[in-house]
Amino acid sequence: MSAHDPDALDNRLLATGAERLALLGKHAETLMAGYVRDEVPLEGLSSAALNRLLSARILWRPDDQAGVKLAPKVRELIAEMLADETRRHVNADVAETLELMRGLVQSYREARDGAEYWRQEQQLLRLRQAVDDLDGRFADAIDSLWRRLNSDFGFVGRLADKIRENDRAQKQIVRLLDGLALIDFDELIELVGADGALRKLLVSQLQHRLSQHYTSLREVQRRLIELMARFRQQQSRSRLVTGMAAFLREHPGFVPGNYARRGEVPELVNRAAPLTAAGAVALDRAPDARVVTELLHELPRPAAPPQPVVAAAAAERHEDTLVAARQQALREDVERFYLSVVEGDGEPLSALEYLESGELDWGEEIWLYQVLAEFQGLPRREQAAFRLRQEESRAAAFNDLRLIHDVRLELREGA
Repeated sequence: MSAHDPDALDNRLLATGAERLALLGKHAETLMAGYVRDEVPLEGLSSAALNRLLSARILWRPDDQAGVKLAPKVRELIAEMLADETRRHVNADVAETLELMRGLVQSYREARDGAEYWRQEQQLLRLRQAVDDLDGRFADAIDSLWRRLNSDFGFVGRLADKIRENDRAQKQIVRLLDGLALIDFDELIELVGADGALRKLLVSQLQHRLSQHYTSLREVQRRLIELMARFRQQQSRSRLVTGMAAFLREHPGFVPGNYARRGEVPELVNRAAPLTAAGAVALDRAPDARVVTELLHELPRPAAPPQPVVAAAAAERHEDTLVAARQQALREDVERFYLSVVEGDGEPLSALEYLESGELDWGEEIWLYQVLAEFQGLPRREQAAFRLRQEESRAAAFNDLRLIHDVRLELREGA
């Protein structure tokens, strides 16, 4: 069998991986003891087992004088599986992963162009694993933040420790946001080209996952601010209670006074604006009837008799009638202006000239507004019978507002 046979390579990887995982399971108690302690206890390990663990890079010895320790990757693996936040290290090196993905895409395209289908499938598989690894590291980092909020941050008793935990979490959020910002989808779209499998993996799926990560980070920040504000409220109340308890220890005979019944309230307490006491006549008290009667007789009489409500309502109705009549008169004058255009000789008729010649008592603006409103209120067929021209100008050189000075109306030919 050739050394470059893909099946032989896969079988060798499977055999080596199964052997290393079996070593982890066989010596699980010894490895966990090394995780808890500083060094791995060698009492339960034979020389052959120790050498196999060292050659598999599960254990390592920094120097000849030091003891045997867990390899850093194995320690991180155990911390990840246990979610041990004190030793858990989240690595979100996005730049290295993106560089790896660029290389895999280039290899995938070369294999596709060379019709090397097996190599193409292998590169696509590695690319999927790289994307899943990147997504998983961001998910683990956000999960670590949530666990910190519910453990270290949520149960810290001192304000200084709370602030330090908050600053630590905020810095990790900033690092994660900086890592997410490194992913440029314009570059990825250009990199994958028209390949459907690459576009679905590196554009569609990755963008969907990153959107979820951004949403989770916003929720983490909101939770941080909420917990910090709640802790400051609790801290202020605790300080108030602690200060009051210390004062009572120094003054055992202190009795709180009834500040509501004091005429002179201390400046510290008297912060609110004074209230004006409300007064009302107690009609149900017979002894006060004579006093109330005398007060009513002493009230000054009004200079003019009050107008009855009925008269005021009648005056208001009369005023509304006058306004409606004036509006009707304006509408009738405009209708006569339109009739003059219809009965004329076909020449355009100026609205202001008609107003002046007819000596009508209307303002120029009101008259022009009513002429335009009447034209807009006509049906489409009747509007088509007239030609309306507006004499207008700009309000200023840099203002496109149009000022209407006059309106000329004429009857179209054949109308």
